[in-house]
Amino acid sequence: MLASRVTLPTMTSTPAASSTRSQFVKAARAVLQPLYAVYEKRLEAAVRAAAMPKHIGLILDGNRRFARALGLDGKAGYEFGVDKAHEVLGWCLELGIPAATIWVMSTDNFTKRDGEEVKHLMHLFEREARNLAKDPRIHGNRVKVRAIGRHDLFPEVVLASLRDLESATAHYDGMNLNIAVGYGGREEIVDAVKQLLLNKAKAGETLESVAANLEPEAIGQHVYTADLPDPDFIIRTSGEIRLGGFMLWQSAYSEYYFCEANWPDFRRIDFLRALRAYQARDMRLGK
Repeated sequence: MLASRVTLPTMTSTPAASSTRSQFVKAARAVLQPLYAVYEKRLEAAVRAAAMPKHIGLILDGNRRFARALGLDGKAGYEFGVDKAHEVLGWCLELGIPAATIWVMSTDNFTKRDGEEVKHLMHLFEREARNLAKDPRIHGNRVKVRAIGRHDLFPEVVLASLRDLESATAHYDGMNLNIAVGYGGREEIVDAVKQLLLNKAKAGETLESVAANLEPEAIGQHVYTADLPDPDFIIRTSGEIRLGGFMLWQSAYSEYYFCEANWPDFRRIDFLRALRAYQARDMRLGK
């Protein structure tokens, strides 16, 4: 499903028109705000009355586009994106969603993006891992946090911050939060198969024996999120209608929702609408 948004009238970009448009937007927001508040309250009540997803996947797309639309450098969008991720974590906790996997950086991002941009992202990951390790919401709600993906090329200072975060929350039994960083769905499947083969070899099995008896369940036991239910609901922001390699193995029966808003512009009401759309679907899971 592609979520729709209200489109404001287009005006010419003269100074006078810009001022008029700004006044129009402010007036429209002032009129609509009370209506949206009532609508959001009713929407939340409806969402709470139905079954929640057991595991939500979130593809955080559109940070750079959001920043550029504001006339800022694309890298500035990641700061807005970080703030939104903290906000959405709060929404998940409020609604009692048991598990969430957020995709913040792909393997392609790491290898193909500009070096300065990647360096900036590494700094953010280190900083935010340190912040999460001290976040009262994480400890108060006993959130277990893990970083999933390929991290062998990450700077040691980033790896240390991720390890510290995981260690600080490893014993918790509340919500599970997976941070997919340096993550790719194909790479995850390759890593799962490699681990499976290594384990079988250690047990003395031959390659022929493994091939003859291999079943999908065996591979599924070695993916990064093997101890969690597969995501039953995946949301992608920014209007892009594709998975881009996110949780390819686990998403065979996932429901998808594509929202036009760029990630930093993703509102609570957008989240509630997505959940309502999920709850309205007939999920047969191959039956």
